[in-house]
Amino acid sequence: MFDAIDLEEFCYARDYMKFTDGNWLMQPGVNAAYPAEAFETLVNDHTLEFYLPTRHIRHRGDTLEGPVLTMRISSPLLGVIRVRVSHFEGEHVKNNTHFPVLEQALTPEIKLEENQVVFTTGCLSARVNTKNWKLEFVANDKLVVSSPARGTGYVQTDSLGNFMHQRLSLGVGELVYGLGERFTSFVKNGQSIEIWNKDGGTSSEQSYKNIPFYLTNRGYGVFVNHPERVEFEVASEKVSSVQFSVAGEVLEYFIIYGPSPKEILLKYTALTGRPALPPAWSFGLWLSTSFTTNYDETTVTSFLDGMKDRDLPLSVFHFDCFWMRAFRWCDFEWDPEVFPDPKGMLKRFHARGLKISVWINPYIAQRSPLFEEGKKNGFLLKRKDGSVWQWDMWQPGMAVVDFTNPAASTWYTGYLERLADMGVNCIKTDFGERIPTEDVVWFDGSDPQKMHNLYPYLYNKAVFESLEKTQGEAVLFARSATAGCQQFPVHWGGDCDSSFVSMGESLRGGLSLGLSGFGFWSHDIGGFEGNPPLEVYKRWVAFGLLSSHSRLHGSSSYRVPWIFDDESVDVLRFFTKLKLRLMPYLFQKAIETRASGLPMMRAMMLEFPNDPTTATLDQQYMLGDALLVAPIFRSDNTVTYYVPEGQWTEYFSERGVQGGRWITEEHGFLSLPLLVRPNTLLALGAEDSRPDYDYGHEPRLVLYALEDGATTTVDIPNIKGETDFSVTITRSGGKLEVVCKGAPRPFTLRIAGSRSLKCV
Repeated sequence: MFDAIDLEEFCYARDYMKFTDGNWLMQPGVNAAYPAEAFETLVNDHTLEFYLPTRHIRHRGDTLEGPVLTMRISSPLLGVIRVRVSHFEGEHVKNNTHFPVLEQALTPEIKLEENQVVFTTGCLSARVNTKNWKLEFVANDKLVVSSPARGTGYVQTDSLGNFMHQRLSLGVGELVYGLGERFTSFVKNGQSIEIWNKDGGTSSEQSYKNIPFYLTNRGYGVFVNHPERVEFEVASEKVSSVQFSVAGEVLEYFIIYGPSPKEILLKYTALTGRPALPPAWSFGLWLSTSFTTNYDETTVTSFLDGMKDRDLPLSVFHFDCFWMRAFRWCDFEWDPEVFPDPKGMLKRFHARGLKISVWINPYIAQRSPLFEEGKKNGFLLKRKDGSVWQWDMWQPGMAVVDFTNPAASTWYTGYLERLADMGVNCIKTDFGERIPTEDVVWFDGSDPQKMHNLYPYLYNKAVFESLEKTQGEAVLFARSATAGCQQFPVHWGGDCDSSFVSMGESLRGGLSLGLSGFGFWSHDIGGFEGNPPLEVYKRWVAFGLLSSHSRLHGSSSYRVPWIFDDESVDVLRFFTKLKLRLMPYLFQKAIETRASGLPMMRAMMLEFPNDPTTATLDQQYMLGDALLVAPIFRSDNTVTYYVPEGQWTEYFSERGVQGGRWITEEHGFLSLPLLVRPNTLLALGAEDSRPDYDYGHEPRLVLYALEDGATTTVDIPNIKGETDFSVTITRSGGKLEVVCKGAPRPFTLRIAGSRSLKCV
């Protein structure tokens, strides 16, 4: 029931993901076969196909035994090469589930030469030596990455079945990033990484959001198209390569050429899906009831009154688990003893200008009246004997909604539509990681091993599309994810402790997720577990309000600032209003995220890939492309951060900061390092009370360190995600030329550190 195995067997199984024993030997009970040559090469329907015996064929007798592998090379997008290598191909089609990917009709260039074949798409080529098998990926006649000797392998084990693996070379100084929201070291070199969703918090190697995609600082990314468990040995088994392996007879992966990190993400998200644009109101401050705290309408109203009385702008109020009755999650019914008039209550909250979020999960407790309904109609995951799969971890007797059954999805989202009619605007889609793999049968016959990681995709997609249907717009607060889930924002970092250490690990996770194709990300301000010390709460508020989305949430304690101290109120007010004034800039960056797949919160190496100092930075980030943010993780108010080359400007004081160096400073709680990039024209809004105002109403444009001969442009969006008008400024010979396009709107323009000019 618990998918548990003997501890010794588990350790033995983990060793087997490292198939070799040092440089020369294999692990006990492991046999591996590697391609020796291409016995046949075929071109078929824009696909290059190789028939690969695992020993050289000297005479006809050598053709009588295997294994023999088949490799197919194709291209779904320009600059992207798909490699599919297989041994046996007789598995049932239902067990051949992969992530949905975009396919374009392309005609690659294929050159067949003696002992060499070259397959080209865009500027990326796969170059194959057919006589002595060798596979290389080349761009503009330069080697990008290669499959080293014994790089492609078919592995047979005595007790754990068969595996396919691929090794791809790493050069000197090559660094690996991504692989989902990982809280371990930001650079993944030296790590053994299991792509297997788990509910493990933020303080271990486990992850809620495992994405089988990585990129390196050498111009390419790799996407392994398998929802089941994928094991990555990142410069850990062979220090000169990344190895990834899957159980079974088939392995499919994509090489994605940039060469810049941004171009890699652009192509990867074109392949797996771009994020939707969250509504403008979602970028404001969210406040939660927290998890196990006691609350009713009177309690919530006291929070809302407290926020209003203290001039703390609030956009969304979130009801966590106990809006429903205990032991009945999920029945989608408000607890009648605590909330006797939910529809009237939500109407009263809407009258305050608030949006409403509620918590759900994809599980149905036995005490819920939906359990019998789901059991009767076959909407719940079943065991092989036809009974409903259940366990007691989380909710007693809980079952799992089977989203592979379209009728079950319609049934489940029908309850969400009733909530929408009542006044619920958005959903926190919690859980989705603890999906069983043993003794279960999915409605559509899917392989349970593949469904474990794929389940969050089906769950979040169903909820997201339900919100789009009822609201015309959608935003989630999702915890679990897999490849493609970036299409259903927003995602948050999960259950973190209330400490500086956990604040830092949360940021590492968010930056890694951003390098895995996810555009919008948040975290629990102050931490989830425990009660944050004053300095942690205040510093986390600044970090949280300078994230794409911002939520005050905890476990057993509230997160309203006045329960901490008066200064906490001032800090929350200061940074909330700062974010609201930045909304013309932030929402335009969100629009760009929808179009490009680039994250709003960007690792420094994404913006400055040619600056080697940025390669390992994980305690600061770029918010969009123009703002550098360095959260403070210490109780002594000290921060050390790196500024890339150029004449930057400190946002609060408008003091010039020369880049290309490290800086150590002390900051009070109403400050942190927030720097504006050179040659930036920053749009600030005229309001600081709500996030979804008219950004084009008398915006204030500030010009920062525009170099002579340089041009900069700012687009002013509206809340529909369209550009209302744009302003372009060119500096030449000390003079500024200002050009406006679009609907004429009055705005204020000034150079940082100088007086304002009103323009029409």
